[in-house]
Amino acid sequence: MKENIPPKTRAYLRVSTEQQDLEKFKPAIYEFAASKGFKLTDKEIITEKISGKINWRKRKLGNLVDELQKDDRLIIPELTRFSRSMTELLEILKILKEKRVNVFVLKGSLFLNGNIEDPITDLIVRILSALSEFERDLISMRIKEALKAKADQGIILGRPKGPGKSKLDAYKEEIIALLKMGVPKTKLAEKFNANPATLHNWLNKNKII
Repeated sequence: MKENIPPKTRAYLRVSTEQQDLEKFKPAIYEFAASKGFKLTDKEIITEKISGKINWRKRKLGNLVDELQKDDRLIIPELTRFSRSMTELLEILKILKEKRVNVFVLKGSLFLNGNIEDPITDLIVRILSALSEFERDLISMRIKEALKAKADQGIILGRPKGPGKSKLDAYKEEIIALLKMGVPKTKLAEKFNANPATLHNWLNKNKII
């Protein structure tokens, strides 16, 4: 018979810089856990000082989400501790919801019930999904506006037409002189750290044969 394993309680704290204090969040987390009768020790509070711009899977948060199971509890001070990106935040919450993890957000007193039938949790996720789509559309719109503004100013966008510059251009006169001295092209390619085919194409482009 499979042993019933009691649900775990974990907390996650993240700040962006070394100057920010992680400890200031702990009293509120301990107080909340005690009010709910959840067992929580210092080692069960996962902390890290890292930018929220780093993908959440590359942070300690990624391992924590993988570890959590059905009916486990996760306490965070506020949703921005997960991520400042609405799209990434939604991804994290959807995974936790699918795993049936209960998420407690102290700021705003939010409770995201791991029960898949809970209508409040479904509503919150739908709202975040709409905000995530809005965020993506807003970013796309800003990029398009910035590109249009540059185009209106006559700034040529994208990669310049043509083959572009070659590192061999700086040695053009030297290469010509060495060729006149009878130095083999294979030796020239080796001297200037270039692929023989690259040298051949460069010679053709500059009409140096």
